[in-house]
Amino acid sequence: MLTKEELEDFSARAKEIYLDHISIDCVVFGFHEGQMKVLMLKSKNEEGWQLPGGFVELDEHIDVAATRILETRTGLQDIFLKQFHVFGANDRNKQHNEMYADIVPTESNFFAHRFISIGYYALVDFMNVNPTPDEFSDLCTWRDLNDLPVFLLDHELIFRTALDTLRLQLSYQPIGYNLMPKEFTMPELQKLYETILDQKLDRRNFQRRMLGFGILNKLEQTRKGGAHKAPYLYSFDLEKYKEALKEGLKSGW
Repeated sequence: MLTKEELEDFSARAKEIYLDHISIDCVVFGFHEGQMKVLMLKSKNEEGWQLPGGFVELDEHIDVAATRILETRTGLQDIFLKQFHVFGANDRNKQHNEMYADIVPTESNFFAHRFISIGYYALVDFMNVNPTPDEFSDLCTWRDLNDLPVFLLDHELIFRTALDTLRLQLSYQPIGYNLMPKEFTMPELQKLYETILDQKLDRRNFQRRMLGFGILNKLEQTRKGGAHKAPYLYSFDLEKYKEALKEGLKSGW
């Protein structure tokens, strides 16, 4: 919860910079040590957590706005972003409107109006992200998908919708280039897919299908260490990967 002075100061600036009634909320996915993670912010003086978000400048494309917002939260410039849904429930801001109703007059509160939020999801390299809180938050950090905190507003709905959309994308577009290291084993890639889908996949069937997509390069070297036979390393063929993102996979998942 912001102080009266903080809210009035931001509202005065926001009314000169941003479009009214439109916001952007981003679901940022990362993958680390076999766990799928989502970037979240701990709000000031509140128990709940929120997704990274922001507003659209007066003369700014919404895709540019989403990229700008995420660059300030992650430190990354080249981010895979996909718009996935618009959230427009008439009471989606009710929780915060009621909180500030007796503190700041409606005309002095930028947030007092109804906001329609455009949802984006992003796939990023966990190791390259520098989580940075915004002026409304005390903390910006990764949370495991199996250890999520209490969400504020409708941000749990936004997160669940993004995850469902990502799972659907596996059926017609490749996933992994933005989440995996440059070189990886087939079991590591399979673990990523299993984590997203929340289900076990048959090893042989997974390998056959992934190789059948034609987007992987098999490297000569293997992953050293361990008691079992060292698995081969793979990398994504970036040109073919981008083509599959544009044209779709040649065979379904």
